[in-house]
Amino acid sequence: MPELRVPDLRRHVRPGDGVWWGQAAAEATPLVDALLDRLPELGPVRAFGGLSVNPRLASPPDALALGSYGAMGTLRAAGAAGRLAVVPAHYAALPRLFAERRLPVDVGLVQVSPPGPDGRCSLGIGVDYAADAVPHTRTLIAEVNHRMPATAGTDGVPRDRFAAVVETDRPLPAVPARPPDAVDHAVADRVAALVDDGDTLQIGVGSLPAAILDGLAGHRDLGFHSGMLTDGVLRLVAAGVVTGARKEVDPGLVVTGTAIGSTDLYTRLGEMPVAFRPASHTHHPGVLARLSRLVAVNSALAVDLTGQVGAEVSGGRYLGGIGGQADFSGAAARTGARSVIALRSRGPDGASAIVPALPAGVVTTARADVDVVVTEHGTAWLRGVPLDERPARLAAIAAPEHREALAR
Repeated sequence: MPELRVPDLRRHVRPGDGVWWGQAAAEATPLVDALLDRLPELGPVRAFGGLSVNPRLASPPDALALGSYGAMGTLRAAGAAGRLAVVPAHYAALPRLFAERRLPVDVGLVQVSPPGPDGRCSLGIGVDYAADAVPHTRTLIAEVNHRMPATAGTDGVPRDRFAAVVETDRPLPAVPARPPDAVDHAVADRVAALVDDGDTLQIGVGSLPAAILDGLAGHRDLGFHSGMLTDGVLRLVAAGVVTGARKEVDPGLVVTGTAIGSTDLYTRLGEMPVAFRPASHTHHPGVLARLSRLVAVNSALAVDLTGQVGAEVSGGRYLGGIGGQADFSGAAARTGARSVIALRSRGPDGASAIVPALPAGVVTTARADVDVVVTEHGTAWLRGVPLDERPARLAAIAAPEHREALAR
């Protein structure tokens, strides 16, 4: 493979500049690596990224002031080492934060498809916050990856908008998840019972969400409107389960901002009726309010005895982020069908995930935006339930060995 001719970033990044880049498989890794290599000459750089698969960002150099909306992927290690500044913001707020220059927008590093007949390059599988940041960015530098699919749903970026380009032909990185186990499937069976035919689903990524998606194989005419698209949705589309026929917004389309999963998912996107939209659409409260059958299914690190959700901190470490959970949970609870929090009853260390109080008092999603909590041990309905009745309901679905302590 010929050596990459990466642009000399010293020509484009000025002292004091702020740099952003895309996330997950859409991360422009060769350009981010070039930035890291040039940091001694560029001086301190302020940066913003999302979920990362770049191992070099697990331990960023001191000259890089790295920020993100959460500690996900390799950024978890950066967070644990005190090298990550987390911006506590709803995902729906990211477009505004870029527009107000509260997030770095001097230089953007994007991974795009080769230009089409109209001279525009698609943001491919990484539209999400990138499409909202592009209009406010002074200097765009592109990795034109010949394996990045040109996706529908959002206008591309004119080829002449890029100040510099590096051409690659590298496979998009697969982001595997742990195969679901018996506990995941037990939770998934209970969640599937809460989803009706014709509902529009929002769901996250990971082993438990994968099990939940597989558990919906017997449903009909489901819609999908979510921040991230995974292999489980591909299977439901192929089986005729996800049709979007009853959606009020983007009927017939699978709507997402990012695809994250296997190589098979990336290569088969062209077979799917999928529209990649920016965060200003996927997470916009006005758009979500029009989805009357929206079912938001989100995960948690912990839930307290009143129904407050923690999805950011565990064991004294920042391990997650607000992301789109509050956006979707709030919309589903107020104007949609229902807001579901699904989690395993025990954490990795065996401690109870149903807790008297959230770690460090950090609340990701308010109890008013949670209709039902599900573990492998049961379903706790909270919508319309007074505070004094909630502890008993939640303790009843905790791991058996922790119920007595929770009752006390």
